[in-house]
Amino acid sequence: MLVLLPPSRGQLVPASGRSAGLSKLVFPRLRGPRERLIDALDPALRRAPALPAAELYSGVLFRALGLADLPWDDVLIASALWGVVRPGDRIPPYRLDMSAKLPGIGGLAAYWRRPLRAVMPDRGLVLDLRSGAYAAAWQPARATHVTVRAFTEAPDGSRKVITHMAKRVRGEVARLILLAGGAERAEEVAEILTAAGMRVECSAGLLDVICAQ
Repeated sequence: MLVLLPPSRGQLVPASGRSAGLSKLVFPRLRGPRERLIDALDPALRRAPALPAAELYSGVLFRALGLADLPWDDVLIASALWGVVRPGDRIPPYRLDMSAKLPGIGGLAAYWRRPLRAVMPDRGLVLDLRSGAYAAAWQPARATHVTVRAFTEAPDGSRKVITHMAKRVRGEVARLILLAGGAERAEEVAEILTAAGMRVECSAGLLDVICAQ
């Protein structure tokens, strides 16, 4: 199983410490695309103090997820600058969104599509908690792909996609699945979440979490 997380705009800024060390990041074949983006964005990032991604990212999803006390083996974090990183990979704070376009680079989702296709594991179950811009950079071709969405439901039964709170919901979903030791099928994911008190609907590659309005 692969749990695929988005990055976070909220990031801690270390005052000092070791730099990233690009050769040590997951998937060394991505070093070339990473180097090119650093050159285009800010070459000083090579020397900037870095933290493990699990500590660096500090937004709503990561606070709900609480990676520090979870197993990380089946987790990758999408990134506009790095392609993907492991929770333990040391990276510096940066400001770059997958929806951005850089001079000489173009759209980042298109930029990353071929490099990610060459390295990403494409088997088993992929639980995808990324937003649309990051999902556009890589989609599995063979794995069972389940995208997590979050909705509120009004008393009349009408539903509305939730935005900011969806990050917290996705963090809670990932935490429950990792605590359970993962899953092999989408139905198992739904069973784990239902047992934890969540209301979910699962069909056609989508897992919808329904929250009261």
